[in-house]
Amino acid sequence: MRTKLLVFSLMGLLMSSALYSQTLDEKYTEDVKTIATIIDAYYAVISGASEDPWQFERDNYLHSDTAVITRLDDNGKVDSHTLEAEYIPLLLLPKEDFYEKELKRKVSQFGNMAQVWSAYEVRTKPEIASNIRGLNSIQLHFENGRWFIDSWTTQMETETNTLVTDFLKAE
Repeated sequence: MRTKLLVFSLMGLLMSSALYSQTLDEKYTEDVKTIATIIDAYYAVISGASEDPWQFERDNYLHSDTAVITRLDDNGKVDSHTLEAEYIPLLLLPKEDFYEKELKRKVSQFGNMAQVWSAYEVRTKPEIASNIRGLNSIQLHFENGRWFIDSWTTQMETETNTLVTDFLKAE
């Protein structure tokens, strides 16, 4: 009798949580309505204090199923991978305070395609500026009433490669 009661209680709990839980569209629809909101969310999902949970579900929602992430190192060497592969090293290490603050954005949109150039700096405290900076090239498309990130490429600024400084000065 106790087993049946426990089983029915668990089933009721699961059914009620399914009824009252939000779909991903309900939870994150505001993030993908415009280019501005998806880029703001793009930075928000990676930024936070060490005690904040990872926002993988939200980050995954921003990206198309076939999204590609490309990083260029100081020597121009390319490393391309999926969003899931991006998270593997993050999940293996203790989470640290990490904030990406956007410095400047330039958007080009034609029809349902968009290209966003976005300079950012990396901070360990949200209110303290940093000299660790990079530039993102983000490609998006609009489909079914929402924006998707299809790919992004990032490169960090160095003493010999002042891409962020140059981008910030450009009109």
